[in-house]
Amino acid sequence: MDLFACLLFVSLGPLHPSTLQLSSLPTFQPSKLPTFLPAILQSCNSRYTPRVPRNAEVVRQWTILREIERSRASGVTIDDLASLCDVTTRTIRRDLQALEEAGFPVYDDRSHEDGRTRWRVNGQALRGLTAGLTVSELCALYFSRTLLEALVGTPFRADLESAFDKLGGALTPHMQRFLDQLPRVIATKPDAARALDLADRQPLVAKALEATLHHRQARITYHSTSSDRTKVYLVHPYRLAYAQGALYLLAFVPEYGEVRTFAVDRLENISLLEERFVPADEVPDRAFAHSLGVHSGPPEHVEVDFDRSAARYIRSRQWHSSQRLDDLPDGGVRLTLEVCVDRALRQWVLGFGAAARVVVPSSLAAELAGEHERAHARYLAGRPAS
Repeated sequence: MDLFACLLFVSLGPLHPSTLQLSSLPTFQPSKLPTFLPAILQSCNSRYTPRVPRNAEVVRQWTILREIERSRASGVTIDDLASLCDVTTRTIRRDLQALEEAGFPVYDDRSHEDGRTRWRVNGQALRGLTAGLTVSELCALYFSRTLLEALVGTPFRADLESAFDKLGGALTPHMQRFLDQLPRVIATKPDAARALDLADRQPLVAKALEATLHHRQARITYHSTSSDRTKVYLVHPYRLAYAQGALYLLAFVPEYGEVRTFAVDRLENISLLEERFVPADEVPDRAFAHSLGVHSGPPEHVEVDFDRSAARYIRSRQWHSSQRLDDLPDGGVRLTLEVCVDRALRQWVLGFGAAARVVVPSSLAAELAGEHERAHARYLAGRPAS
């Protein structure tokens, strides 16, 4: 179950998964969403001030909790936990005591015939919370609130924060305070968001959602930065997608016979029409599936050679699902992709400077070579006289 998908489902109501997507995240299935989600996260009890665990302790205790829960009916022994965490049994006992004091429903079960005590978790303790949500899933949901930073500037941020404020009611104050230490272990850096606050675009977003949900044709007034002009389009809105700090509308444009991408912050108006539409194109499961950035065009075969200074970095990343890597004799690497030849690809390759050279297509190679020449000339022109 994807966290953001669930929370967006809560904040926007029963949307179809094809209506709204977060780029690079898998499509969620509303039928699998837990029923508790409208009841999500309240503030901690400030009167409770236990010792703040160090990061190593927090991670280890989180590991212990998950392992106990995975064992379910069989339980897990202290020796097993000590071996798993590579610490002494005395340390494990202290960790279990800390978890109990924090309010987690763990307990020791001495009913086994071999006489060994096993630790288990009482799944009924939080039964009123939801059907099917485990303790560790609940804790993971609360902990991952730090990932909301990735949605700074979107119209969903306030709704998501409100949802987390409600979930706190399902946790005891001790559990909340313990879990408040977890975000110190992992941090996020949000994408560069649009300078424009999308909060004032809520009416436009609401109309776009209405059009996508009910297949209503719409007339939009849109300012294009590439042509620097404003134009009115008749569109069939297919989907909203959030990517790289901005919200986009993917819509079929009958005038051009293709799906195009419109940045919501450059929409000036949306008028919903009474006429309905039947989607003419198959909408991919992933938004911008063929682009390194935000583009809905067809993919092309692209090959880029990287010298040995960049080869290790290139090999260490999954740049696109279509990628193939081939070693070069000089220690470099060739990256083969099936992607859109768009601005995102151009900027990405140029960002490697002289360490990258486009091999295919030749038109892109010539274009980027020209960019390097113009950049070289500009640097020379701005060089101070010696």
